[in-house]
Amino acid sequence: MFSVLRLSACLVRSPGSFSSSVFKNLAPKRSFLSFAGHTGNGRSLLQRVEKIKPTRILQTSLTRYCTKPEVTEKGRKAVGYWLLGCSGMVFVAVVLGGVTRLTESGLSMVTWKLLGEKMPRTQDEWEREFERYKQFPEFKIKNKDMTLSEFKMIWHMEFGHRMWGRLIGAVYAIPAVYFWSRGYLNRGMKIRTVAFGVLIAAQGLMGWYMVKSGLEDRFHEESDVPRVSQYRLATHLGFAFVLYTLFLWSALDKLLPAQRLLGNIPAASLRFKGFAHATKAAVFFTALSGAFVAGLDAGLIYNSFPKMADRWIPTDILALSPTLRNFTENPTTVQFEHRILGTATLTLITGMFMLSRRRVLPPRAYTAATAVAVMGWTQVLLGITTLLTYVPVPLAASHQSGSLILLSLAIWLTHELKLVKRLPK
Repeated sequence: MFSVLRLSACLVRSPGSFSSSVFKNLAPKRSFLSFAGHTGNGRSLLQRVEKIKPTRILQTSLTRYCTKPEVTEKGRKAVGYWLLGCSGMVFVAVVLGGVTRLTESGLSMVTWKLLGEKMPRTQDEWEREFERYKQFPEFKIKNKDMTLSEFKMIWHMEFGHRMWGRLIGAVYAIPAVYFWSRGYLNRGMKIRTVAFGVLIAAQGLMGWYMVKSGLEDRFHEESDVPRVSQYRLATHLGFAFVLYTLFLWSALDKLLPAQRLLGNIPAASLRFKGFAHATKAAVFFTALSGAFVAGLDAGLIYNSFPKMADRWIPTDILALSPTLRNFTENPTTVQFEHRILGTATLTLITGMFMLSRRRVLPPRAYTAATAVAVMGWTQVLLGITTLLTYVPVPLAASHQSGSLILLSLAIWLTHELKLVKRLPK
């Protein structure tokens, strides 16, 4: 029906109307009736309406419907900075989450409320909060000697992480409503905006679902250590990485549009684009494997490199049965996988950098490829140092942050190659 109306708007135009200001400069908030009622020459509104041709009425009304207001440069930049700010906040949330995990603070808050928990203010309130914590496995098995002051430290860490997540939701939602209502978002951006909201909500729910796995009464073996499920931890981190990637890519669309290559694009450049995307995927999955390392505390074993306890392949790499369990539940196997993935990713990054020197690419893509290579080597060195020093919090947090910086640079590189496409013949 709408397609027919748009077609009608084009058919009813008179031959000389192509240059008419009616089609080019229509005021969206003024109807033809209100315009007729303000001519000021004394005739009644009804008389003026009668003199208006029906085709002119249809033409004016439908053209206003069909005309889409152009987003100004200022509006486009505003949306871009909003998206960039949201991506930056997600980056900080990932860092805070890593520090919360490394300081073993994540299980200190044993309740969850949508709009946030009230911070204890008095001594009695703190005592009641501490008593709630004492009912759960982490205190009973691991922290029996914890004092109230020590509990306050880990509680504040988890509280800060949760409230930062809620702040992301507010910083996302309020401008989103404003930009949507002002017409600053095109159809594609509206779809992305809805996806952002769904991911933010899913991320919050997944965070609590993850924490619940560490509060359950399932730690009965002598060697059991109360901790969250590594599967839920990896999912929680994966959601954050996907959300960050979408925010950053969309921000680059607005603030740093990809450059075009002039002339025919060589096939080698197209192949390099695929190689760059493969490298980005390798960075993503290597970072995701780090969630399993963190979830199983796998960085606290085999603190040597390049061998693992003087062996290239440790003897207990397939100690669990059935065999498939080892790849996600055996700390030795998980650390081995992370080493292999890290080495393979670094190899891809190095090859990608060397190949970029020999390919015709957009100008900024060369800079991005160099940045990816430098950060790739830095990230591997950080990982090795973290392992050899038995995972100190500052180094481990830097290593986790480095993975997101490396992913950011890989996103930038692939975004710069966005317009490297095979032209239709």
